[in-house]
Formats: sequence, structure tokens, C-alpha cells
Amino acid sequence: MDWLRVHRGEAPLVIAFPHGGTDLAGLDEQFVSPWHAQIDTDWWIADLYAFAADMGATLVATDISRSVIDMNRDPSGASLYPGQATTELCPTTTFDGEPLYRFDLPDEAEINRRLTQYHRPYHEALAAELERLRAEHGKVVLYDAHSIRSHVPRLFEGELPHFNIGTNGGASCDLELTEMLVDAVFLGDLEGSWSGVVNGRFKGGWTTRHYGRPDDGIHAIQMELAQRGYMAEPAAITHANWPSPIDPTPAIRPVLEQVIAATLDFAKGRS
Repeated sequence: MDWLRVHRGEAPLVIAFPHGGTDLAGLDEQFVSPWHAQIDTDWWIADLYAFAADMGATLVATDISRSVIDMNRDPSGASLYPGQATTELCPTTTFDGEPLYRFDLPDEAEINRRLTQYHRPYHEALAAELERLRAEHGKVVLYDAHSIRSHVPRLFEGELPHFNIGTNGGASCDLELTEMLVDAVFLGDLEGSWSGVVNGRFKGGWTTRHYGRPDDGIHAIQMELAQRGYMAEPAAITHANWPSPIDPTPAIRPVLEQVIAATLDFAKGRS
């Protein structure tokens, strides 16, 4: 499966990248345009966290676009945020509510095909790495890495904080891990450069909720980054200006290095 990339590390940390892919799986002509289908990608997310491989983390990433099938959605199709705007298992609109498909939407048979071909193998790989590391260390952290534009009025009001930590209301990990991550972001931020929230608009997707079993030694968090922390965000997104390139030296990266170091400290039992 050349669309699924697994880098194996030996530290008790798995970082997942469910939304960094742009591969439309041969379905390009079904979408309004390839650019339309890729607009909501978590741009450059694997590049941003590439340093974590040198810290011993295991990295699991899919090259398949979230517009084909969203690896962070419940395979049953149940909504993660009932009553709030969101996108489906096989999305039919962009975050802004614009149609993704030219004509027919994927039917049940097509959704099941994509589940079998992409969603299930991705999660089988993720589960296997978590079990491998839990067996070795007794405790493991799943860090689900995401990013999104800072302004998406259909999904949230105003400007999204830089760091959005989701723990399913505290159910998917020990409180100590959450506190350590908050400290990693803010303790050295004397100038107030960064903003953040815990269990705000993004409380953790299906991955966090499904795998987070702290009593069984698997602690899961979702980190949703506002993309302005590492790339330019034009006031109006167009085909000509989006995506913008990743900043050569993104200001957010040193903070992420502290966050990943704190995550490893927790997983290894260091306070």
C-alpha cells in the first residue's frame, strides 16, 4: 500500500497524520476540481513534525486525501459533533460548505469500498503500532496531529487559537498529560505569543475517542494547530495563493519540539 507510510520508532509515542494527504485515488474527475478536493488538507503537517522521528516516535501517515475518505471519522458514519457543522466520513462539501462533487455523491457501496481499501488498513496499521509499543513499554501515547485554517466561519466563530488540545473531555488521557502539554506551550511564552484551549471547538476526533483508554495504558490526544503558526494565510483563499508554502523556520516548531518532548516525558514516567 504505497499510500500508507509507517516510520517505526522505539519510544512510547505514535504520531498520526490522517489529513495530510492529497492523493485523490483516481477520483479526480468526480470532484468539482482537484484543488477543491484538496483545499482543506492539513498542509505540510508531516513536514512540520518530521523532527519527531529523531526523538524515537513512530509516525503513521496516509497520502489519501480526506476528501476521498476521512480517516478521523467514525466508520459507522455517526457524527462526532451532533448539531454542529462538520464533514462526513466521505465528505460531500468543503469546510466552507461548497459542493465537492460534480454530479453523483458516493453511495453506500462506494463508501464501503473506500472503507475497506483505505480507512480499515490505516487503522489496522495504527492499532498494530500502538499494541507493539504498549507491549514493550506498558504505556503509550497516541498524538493525533492536525491543522486547519485560522478562520472557517462555518465551523467556528472568530479566530482559532494556535493550539487546540482535544482529550474527549478528559476521557482519552490522564489529566497529567494535558497539564504537561499546556505547560510546554505556555510556561516559556513570556511575550504572550501563543493562544490555546483544551477541549474547545475540537475535542478530539474518532481516532482520539476510539483509541484513548488510559486505564489500559493508551493515552490519546488530538492537537489541532491553526495554520497561521507555520504558513501564510491569505485573507481570501484562491487557487493562485493556496496552499502557501511552509515557513522555512516556522515560529511554532520550537514549541512543538517542547510539546513532543513533554509527551515523551509523560509516556516514560518522567514529570
